[in-house]
Amino acid sequence: MLLLAACSSGSAPTDKPQPPQDLEKAAIERGLVRNPADTDIAGLYARDTDRVCIVPDEELGYRVGAFVDYGDRITCSGTGRASRVGEALHIEFGEDGSCSFDARYDGDKIAFPGALPDGCTKFCAKRASYAGLEVSRLSESAAEAAAMRDANGKRLCGADK
Repeated sequence: MLLLAACSSGSAPTDKPQPPQDLEKAAIERGLVRNPADTDIAGLYARDTDRVCIVPDEELGYRVGAFVDYGDRITCSGTGRASRVGEALHIEFGEDGSCSFDARYDGDKIAFPGALPDGCTKFCAKRASYAGLEVSRLSESAAEAAAMRDANGKRLCGADK
């Protein structure tokens, strides 16, 4: 009896690793999901005919361009600047700041919010909108991103912005 009492200390083992608190953290730790904190935002993103380009810029931090095409000339095309804080990607289209919002960035995808400021409508024709735009990374190449053009041939992230 005395021997059994000596083996049982009543405390939990301390050498066992604690499981992660959430699934996303667990996936990042195992390398299944890219850690957004370790990823540069520069690159080309797309879904169907929708495109977003982001390139580094010494003055602005990053230049950003976005193009959506619903067909029949129902499009949006805009350029501006972007900055990142954690998983938030702050985007400002145009010079006056009237189209300024925070998008979600997870390392591979960018998701625009479902409701945007009224100033964003000036970048769109007819009933097109950037609202709810979601794109996935196609390339991490700034050169490919800089080459992206809208339907009129305008480079959205290139030097002739």
